[in-house]
Amino acid sequence: MGLAGIALGCLGAASVVQAHLRSGLGPAETGLLGIYARLSLELESRLGTDLPATETRIVLGPGGTDIRLSGELTEGAGDRLAQLLAENPRVTRIHLTSEGGLVDEGEAIGAAIARHGIATYVPDYCVSACTLAFVRGRERFIMPASRLGFHAPYEAGLFGQAFRTDGSPERAAYVAAGVTPDFAQAALDVASTDMWFPDADRLIAAHVANRIVDAGHFPDSTLDDGDDAAHARATVLRNLDLLQAFEERAPQIVDGIAAWYLDGYRSGRSEAEAFEGLKRLAARAVSRAMRNADDRSIVALGRHLLKAMEMAGTSPATCTAIGTDADLVLAHQALHAGEGQDAAADLALRTLILRSLAQREDASPAPDTMALAADVLRPMLASAPADCASLRAVYAKALSLPRHVAAAALRGLIVPAAAPRPSLEASAAP
Repeated sequence: MGLAGIALGCLGAASVVQAHLRSGLGPAETGLLGIYARLSLELESRLGTDLPATETRIVLGPGGTDIRLSGELTEGAGDRLAQLLAENPRVTRIHLTSEGGLVDEGEAIGAAIARHGIATYVPDYCVSACTLAFVRGRERFIMPASRLGFHAPYEAGLFGQAFRTDGSPERAAYVAAGVTPDFAQAALDVASTDMWFPDADRLIAAHVANRIVDAGHFPDSTLDDGDDAAHARATVLRNLDLLQAFEERAPQIVDGIAAWYLDGYRSGRSEAEAFEGLKRLAARAVSRAMRNADDRSIVALGRHLLKAMEMAGTSPATCTAIGTDADLVLAHQALHAGEGQDAAADLALRTLILRSLAQREDASPAPDTMALAADVLRPMLASAPADCASLRAVYAKALSLPRHVAAAALRGLIVPAAAPRPSLEASAAP
């Protein structure tokens, strides 16, 4: 906007202030804060200082029976959803992952949901205006860790400043959808600049949601913001940081695992199945990388596994899997659960993996999704499982020996010679 437009905007805002001062409103409304709020809102209306938001992503899910909505609720989102529902009468559910946005669009999305009688589901988070859409579902599903966020409505002033507005329409909408009046009032009493995240039990008690499901109940929603290779790769690395070690030396392994994950998302695999498979593939990739480790690295790995087994002592199955399979993903989780985030330990483990990858004589081939699918189904155990206490004793005895003797003993535990050659290394993408 040019200088002339800015000048006109300021003149228009000035006229608003003058009218405000002549309106006979009370001192609180005609005070400096009230005048500033009106001025800021008017200038924002005339100048449009807010940056344009990315269009809400609304796509048909795997199998054509659900819709995936993600991102900020922007202008036209309600109309686009209504059209998609009209074109796909088999849809029975919508997955909502949104940070909120325009209240009018939240209401329009909710109206389309109610009109078509479909269920709503929040796999991750749905806050602010998104909750107005969620409560219109015929059934309303959440997971135990789903985050529904509530606060008072607001209007954006100059440069994004928030000014609280009357929440009566939103309160009426919540109550009409079956939400208890006390909850609706509590939600709208939260400051516009704050956010309230009630736990799952409170959401059920207030009739905001009516069913809690686990991660195996519905198809995976973790790629609802983008079902492409880049998003899949980022999700894999974000959730399995041990694979960061492959980025420098064997990025094709990460690419293959991400392709398997993306293929499962598109075919409707559940989130629970997807993440169990990811953990298993990551554990195998790390275990295979360690096959070429030198004595020093093998001994360091043995100490790491023993410490993880001690941390997982209250879970015999986890302890046994760590020791029998050399499952570094489980070991990593056990150590983090016992001691919290340990950047130094994480760095040391990634260094071990990198060192082993650097000692490979041949490059790791890129696995294909068929081989990886078979790998996920193949049992992890390389030998008959032992009880946790016995495994810890065997590791401790080996680690008490001189390095070269300890490394030889640990190799028999960590990389059994009789283990079959894995499909991950035997196959390559055409």
